[in-house]
Amino acid sequence: MTKLEELTALVVNELNDFKTGIEKLEKINRALIDTKIKMDLTEYKSMIETHQQEMTSHKEFMKSFENRFNNKINQAKIYPTWAIVVFIVVIVISIVSVSYNFIK
Repeated sequence: MTKLEELTALVVNELNDFKTGIEKLEKINRALIDTKIKMDLTEYKSMIETHQQEMTSHKEFMKSFENRFNNKINQAKIYPTWAIVVFIVVIVISIVSVSYNFIK
C-alpha cells in the first residue's frame, strides 16, 4: 500500500503543480489581453512634417522654374531682329538690282 500511496501522492503533487502552472498561464493570458501597446509617434510626426515642408518648398521651386522656363520660351525668337532686317534689306536690294538690270 505504501507504494500505492506514494504514487498517489506523487500524482496529486504533479496535478497540483500542473494546476498552479495553468493558473499562472491564465493570469499571464489575461494580462496580455488587457495590455495595450502604445507607440510613441512624436519622432515620426516631426520627421513627416519636416519632409512635407521640404516637399512643399521643392514643389514651389519647381513651379517657379516652370513659369520662368515658359516665359523664356514665349519670349524666345527663332531669328534675332537684326538678322531679319538684314535679310529684308538684302531681298529688297536684290529685287531692285534685278529689276534695274531687266529694264536696262
